[in-house]
Amino acid sequence: MTGDRAEPCTFVIFGATGNLSINKLLPALYHLEQAGRLADRTRILGVGRRDWDDAYWQQQVRTWLEPRVRGGLDTEVWGRLATRLRFFRGDLRDADLYPALRRHLEADPGYCMNMVFYMSISPADFGAVTTGLADAGLNAEEEGWRRVVIEKPFGFDLESAEILNHRLHQHWKEDQLYRIDHYLGKETVQNILVFRFANLMFEPLWNRNYIDHVQITHAETRGIEERAGYYDAAGALRDMVQSHLLQVLTLVAMEPPANLDAESLRDEKVKVLRSIRPIPKSAVHAHAYRAQYARGEIDGERVPGYLEEPGVPEHSTTETYCALKLFIDNWRWRNIPFYLRTGKRLAKNNSLIAIRFKHPPQQLFRETHIEQLKPNWLLVNIQPNQCLSIELQVKEPGFDMRTQTQRLDAMSCGVSYYGLDAYEALLLDVMNGDRSLFLRYDEVSWAWRVVDPILKVWAMERDYVPTYAAGSWGPREANRLFQREDQSWRNLLEEPLDDGKEPCPN
Repeated sequence: MTGDRAEPCTFVIFGATGNLSINKLLPALYHLEQAGRLADRTRILGVGRRDWDDAYWQQQVRTWLEPRVRGGLDTEVWGRLATRLRFFRGDLRDADLYPALRRHLEADPGYCMNMVFYMSISPADFGAVTTGLADAGLNAEEEGWRRVVIEKPFGFDLESAEILNHRLHQHWKEDQLYRIDHYLGKETVQNILVFRFANLMFEPLWNRNYIDHVQITHAETRGIEERAGYYDAAGALRDMVQSHLLQVLTLVAMEPPANLDAESLRDEKVKVLRSIRPIPKSAVHAHAYRAQYARGEIDGERVPGYLEEPGVPEHSTTETYCALKLFIDNWRWRNIPFYLRTGKRLAKNNSLIAIRFKHPPQQLFRETHIEQLKPNWLLVNIQPNQCLSIELQVKEPGFDMRTQTQRLDAMSCGVSYYGLDAYEALLLDVMNGDRSLFLRYDEVSWAWRVVDPILKVWAMERDYVPTYAAGSWGPREANRLFQREDQSWRNLLEEPLDDGKEPCPN
C-alpha cells in the first residue's frame, strides 16, 4: 500500500529502549516505511542512556521488530528503515543532554529541522524533558516546526494535570503539543463519526426518547505484566477510563460539529464532558465500583492474583477493574445512563460499544407466543475485530407468531492487512500536523473533573478492595450500578442468538 507521504522530519524518541518504543513506536514506523508513507529525508533518532552507536542501535531495532511486524520482517523494507536510524546517548535528567542534542542535530545536515519529540518516558519526566528542550532552544520554529507528543497519563489527578499544563505552556505553544490517545486512532472508533453523521436514518433515534442505555467496555485477558511500578500508582480508573473510555463516550454522545477540523471536533467533545453530571463524594458508591483480580484460569492456564504479581505491594488496594454509571445532563441525553467498564484478567480481550434501544411503546404481541420482545442493539466492536452490527427482531418461519434475533453487519468483521493501526495513523497525523485526534487540554481537564471525586473517595478507603476470579467477566456486584433489573452487561458482540445464525467471528 502506498499513499500520501508525511512531511519530512527528524523523529526523536526519548525512552527509545523502553517498552512503548519497542512494542508500539518502532513497529509503527516500520509499517509506515512499508506503506511508503515516510518522506525521504525523515530520520529516527533514539535517545537513551545505553552506550550504543548507530550500528548497534540498528541491530537492536531489527531484533525487536522481527517478532512484532505484520507478515515478518521484509529485508528491503528493513534496509530502507535502517538507513534512517540514529542513536544519541544521554541521561534525561542531565541538563547537559539538551544543548548537546541540539549541537548534534545542527552539525549533521542529514537531519531535517522539522522535529517531533516523542515522550516515550515516565510521566514524571514529561515536565523536565520538555523544559530541557526549551532551555536549549529546541522549541523555536525559525528553521522548521517543532512538535511534542505526550503519552498518557497527563497528570495523575486534576491538580497535577493543571501543574503540568502550566509548565508546558511556559515554553510551548498549544499547537505544538500533541496529547496522544491511541484509542482515537483505531479505525472503528473513527468510524463512529461516519456512522453517526453520514447516515440520516440514525439521527432521529440518537437520543433519550429511543435509547435505553449505552455501555462502553474494554476487557483484557492479560494482567499487568512488568508494569507494576506504573500500574499500582495508576489503577484502572486512571489508566483506561479517564482517557480512553471517556473519549469514546464523547464520540458516541457529541452533537454534529460545524465541520471536521480539529477545533470543531474538540469543541463538541468538551461540551459532552462539561455536561456529565458531577458525582458528589456521598454518591460515589452508587456510581462506581472497583475490584482487583485474584487467582484464576485463562485459556486453561492458571494465573496469579494481582497481589502475587512481581513488584506489587503486599497490601495494595489498587483496582484492576472498575465500572462507572454516568449521566449527561443535556437535551439529547438527560437521564440516560452511560455504563463504562474496564478490567484486566477478564474472560476475553474485547472492546465494545453496546447501545440498547427501548422497547416499542405498545405490547402488540402480548396475546401471541411471544413472551417478551428482545430489545434492539447497535454494537460497535473496536478490537480485536472491527465490526458494526445491528440486532433486529424478525418473525420465525412457520405458522406461529414467534420472533428471532437477526444481525445485520454494517461493516466487515476483521482488520485489513494493509490498514494502518492506531499508532501508525496517529504518528502520520503528527508528522502532517493534523491535531483532530489529539487531546486539547480542556478535554483532559474536564475528564479529570469527572473521575476526581471517585479517586479521592477510593484513596481514603485503603483497607479493603473486593476481588474477582481471573478469567471471569468481573465481580457480580458491579451489576448494582444498573438502573433496572432488565439491564445487564453485554460482554461480546456474538453473544448467543436464538436463531442458530453463525455469529461474527471473534
